[in-house]
Amino acid sequence: MPRDMTVAAFRPDDERLADAVELIESLGATPVPDPMLAVEPTGALPRSDADFVVLTSKTGVELAAGLRSDGDADERDSSSPRSQAHEDADAAGTGTADDAAGADTASDAPAERWDPGDATICAIGEPTADVLREAGYDVDLVPDEFSSSGLVDALADEVDGARVEVARSDHGSAVLTDGLEAAGAYVHETILYRLVRPEGAGKSAELAADGELDAALFTSSLTVEHFLDAAEELGVREDAVAGLADATVGVIGEPTRETAEELGIDVDVVPERADFEELACETIEDGAPTYTE
Repeated sequence: MPRDMTVAAFRPDDERLADAVELIESLGATPVPDPMLAVEPTGALPRSDADFVVLTSKTGVELAAGLRSDGDADERDSSSPRSQAHEDADAAGTGTADDAAGADTASDAPAERWDPGDATICAIGEPTADVLREAGYDVDLVPDEFSSSGLVDALADEVDGARVEVARSDHGSAVLTDGLEAAGAYVHETILYRLVRPEGAGKSAELAADGELDAALFTSSLTVEHFLDAAEELGVREDAVAGLADATVGVIGEPTRETAEELGIDVDVVPERADFEELACETIEDGAPTYTE
């Protein structure tokens, strides 16, 4: 009797991972939950003396507003158009994608709430803007394209000689800061949180190395990097990559695809929309016809 298709999900260890498990099960597959991102808040706040302030994720907003100290982060691909979490720019080390992780390591959140003063507040996309509004902030600008380059294009004619504060994770895209500087802005970056690999991550890498993983769902470049780092620590990196070659690999966003392929992982599925449900459905559908015991 054939076993069920095994599918690795690297979502944050919170309700998003629970939802991913439920979704994968509803599609007739066996989930392998293996969180690859956790958040460590730095305790820093955005500057209050800037002319423009840019926020790139729900996580950053909540930390700036003093709404939490845990690590519920964003894990999406910020540089992919219309992405929902806008943090693969940050989570991918390039530019947005699905939001980051339930922190295994808690830090103290800022004791006080960030005061933007008279700054023009910019959000990289509507999901981030929605959280800003819910936290009581006015949002002055959201680019038509939810990406680092889209935000640069939207601000290029406004920031010459202006002080621009960029508040985000430690994996923010240089596309944003370099682009704003090229437009004449004086850019200052504040790191609100760090994206780290949770302790104990890597069971999916072991399954891949043993040829027992049928599909993998990467939600950002950083999840790819952390998967391989975990495999390296377990001494199975080469075998894990070989195992993924025989599996169906789905990723959110072109930056994530580029990272995976640069690191030797073949990508089979990139959904048109940066959405985890679409990623799971398309990847499992793609893998199911060729899946064998």
